[in-house]
Amino acid sequence: MTGATPPQPRVERFRSAIAAFIEARREAKLKGKDADPEAAAKFEYSAWLADAARRVGQIQAVTHVLKATHPDARGSSLHVIPGDLPKHAEIGSHLLGGDFAEDVVGNAAALDVFKFLKTEVDGKRLLDWMQTADIDLQSALSKDESVAKEWMSAFASLVRPPTAPSSHPMAKQLYWLTGNDPLEQDQYHLLQPLFSSSLAQAVHADIQETRFGETNKQARQAFRDKQPFDAPYRDYRNLVARKLGGTKPQNISQLNSERGGINYLLPSLPPPAWQPTGTQLRRQESAFEALIWFGGMRELVRTLSDFLLSEPEPGMTTRQHRETIEQAIGQEMAMFGAAVRGRHEAGWTRDHECRLPRCEQLWLDPDRSELAIRSDPTHPAWTQDDLDFNDEYHRGNWADAVAERFGDWLNAQLHKAGLVAVSLPERKHWARQAVIDVAWPVPMQRRVTGGAA
Repeated sequence: MTGATPPQPRVERFRSAIAAFIEARREAKLKGKDADPEAAAKFEYSAWLADAARRVGQIQAVTHVLKATHPDARGSSLHVIPGDLPKHAEIGSHLLGGDFAEDVVGNAAALDVFKFLKTEVDGKRLLDWMQTADIDLQSALSKDESVAKEWMSAFASLVRPPTAPSSHPMAKQLYWLTGNDPLEQDQYHLLQPLFSSSLAQAVHADIQETRFGETNKQARQAFRDKQPFDAPYRDYRNLVARKLGGTKPQNISQLNSERGGINYLLPSLPPPAWQPTGTQLRRQESAFEALIWFGGMRELVRTLSDFLLSEPEPGMTTRQHRETIEQAIGQEMAMFGAAVRGRHEAGWTRDHECRLPRCEQLWLDPDRSELAIRSDPTHPAWTQDDLDFNDEYHRGNWADAVAERFGDWLNAQLHKAGLVAVSLPERKHWARQAVIDVAWPVPMQRRVTGGAA
C-alpha cells in the first residue's frame, strides 16, 4: 500500500503555483494552438516573470479610485487601509476593517500581473508574501538572488503611495470654509471626494448575493409555492445602477471591470417608520387592529407562539424566557402608543369619525386633556364630551381597560397560531404586564395636576 504523498517543500509550493498561473496564461493566449517559438518563449517561467516585474509599474493597488469620478481625470488614486481611517457612526470604508478588496488602476494591459499577485499559497496572496520579503518565495522566483530580490521589490511596489498626490480639473472638488471670513481665499481648504471602490465592492457583493444567492432564491420559491421557509429573506428595493466606464469598464479599474461597470445606488430615504394616519386609526374599531403591523410586533408574537407550541418543560428557565418575550411585546405596545402620540396633534380624537373606544382615545391622545373645553352652541354635546374625557383621564381607570383589551388581543393572536388552550389566567397575566407600560401618561406619573411636579 502506497503511503500518503509527503507535502511539497515550501519553495516548491510557490514555484508550482507560479508555474500553474503562467501555464494558464499561455493556454488562454495561445488557445492550445501551435504558435511560433517567439510567442511561446514569452511564457517561459523566467521570461514571463521578468516581463511582469517590468509591467507592474504600470498599475497600482488602490482603495479609492479617481477615474470613477470622471474617466478623463488624470490625478491620483489612493490606497488607504480601512482599519486606519477615523471611526465614524456613519457607514463608510472604515467599517470594512481588514476584510476589504483592493482595486487596481493603470494600464489595463497589465492587469494580468495583479491576477498573478492574487494567487494564493498557504492561505495568503503572493503579493502579501512579496511585501514581507519571504525568503522561500524569493528562492522560487529565481536562482539568481539579485534578480529575485529585484523582482520581489518590483512586485511589492504594487501598493505604493503616489509620489506627489495631485488633483485634476475633471475631479470633483469643493472649497470648504475653515476660517471665519468667506471673502479671503486662504480661509478655505480644497477637498476632493474620492470614490471608495473597496466599499462599492462590498456593497455590490452583498446586493448580488441578495438578488441571486441560493438562499434568497429558495425563499422566493417557497413564497410562490406558499410553503414555509426557515431562513430570513432580504431585499434591496428602488436600486439605481450607475454605469462607470461605458463599454470599457476596465479603463476605470479592475474591480469596476469585474462588476461590469455596475455600481448600485441606494435610495436616499430616511429609515423606514410605521406612520399611521389619523384617518386610518379614527375609522377603526380598535387601534389593536394596526398593532400587529407595528415594528417587530408580528415577529415577537410569532416567537411567543412558537415557544409555547413547543411545550417547554415547566421550570424557572421556561418562565423567565416566556416573561422576557412578553415584556418585549409590552414594550413594543408602549412604543406603538408613543408613535401614535408623536404623529398627531393633541385633540385628534375629537373628530366625529373617531370610532376608537374611549379608553384607547385616552391612551393615544392624552394631551387632549390639556386643551381648552370646546364651547359651541351649535354642538352642545362637544362640551360635555370634553368634560367627560378629562374626568376619565384624570381618574386613570382607562389604563386598566387598555391593558384588558391588550390581553384579549394577544390571546386572539395566539389562538390564531394554534394555541387553543390559552386561558383567562394567561390573559390577565399579560394584561398586568401591559399596565406597567401603558399607564405612564397617568397624571400622577406624567404630570401633577394643580402645579408642583
